[in-house]
Amino acid sequence: MPPIIALDYPTLTDATALLARFASSTPLVVKIGMELYYGNGPAALAQLQAVHPVQIFLDLKLHDIPHTVERAAFQLGRLGVQLTTAHAAGGLAMLQAANRGLAAGAAEAGLPAPKLLAITQLTSTSQSMLNTQLQIPGSVAASVQHLAAIAQAAGCAGVVASAREVPLIRAVTKPEFLIVTPGIRPTPVADDQVRVTTPAQAKALGANAIVVGRPITQAADPVAAYDEICRAWLGEKEDS
Repeated sequence: MPPIIALDYPTLTDATALLARFASSTPLVVKIGMELYYGNGPAALAQLQAVHPVQIFLDLKLHDIPHTVERAAFQLGRLGVQLTTAHAAGGLAMLQAANRGLAAGAAEAGLPAPKLLAITQLTSTSQSMLNTQLQIPGSVAASVQHLAAIAQAAGCAGVVASAREVPLIRAVTKPEFLIVTPGIRPTPVADDQVRVTTPAQAKALGANAIVVGRPITQAADPVAAYDEICRAWLGEKEDS
């Protein structure tokens, strides 16, 4: 899978302007997060695809009681996206409910069901935050591994985690279990994310996909920045 571009923009105009820079033949996967989706609604997905034939990772991080999550996931299943997310911290029953909702919504719309990825620990979560603020004992790595095992038991397609935890996740999940890794920076400089890796490091650790936002979206030449990340991740330049 090519690097997933996080379209963390406030307006649809900004997002479509970025996509318009790429040749239509370039296979792109984009992440639509809360800001863009809440500001523009489901119609934004079709508008983005009208500019470029993108695959969509809809990252809304569902987290509520199982019934509420199932009904919300039903609506997301009708949208024709390829990937979506729910917090593993919601527990086994909630993740199972999310999968049921996605399958039912997709079936009603006559579409393939989106793959559900469980959020483990956010890449902004430090060891101190985990133990002191969240009052979760143990290490971040152990928590991520535990939540990944729950996600697999619930039937999720994979998880979202820092690439640093990929080997631990692989130890408790099946080979086909997907590990999508945000917190990717071309050079290992942290900002508000504390567990970061480079594209090459994520590849070496065994990640299935990387999510890259600001290093592409805030670059002077986003296409050139994307090509550079592709070279590091895929070992070759993407056509663009």
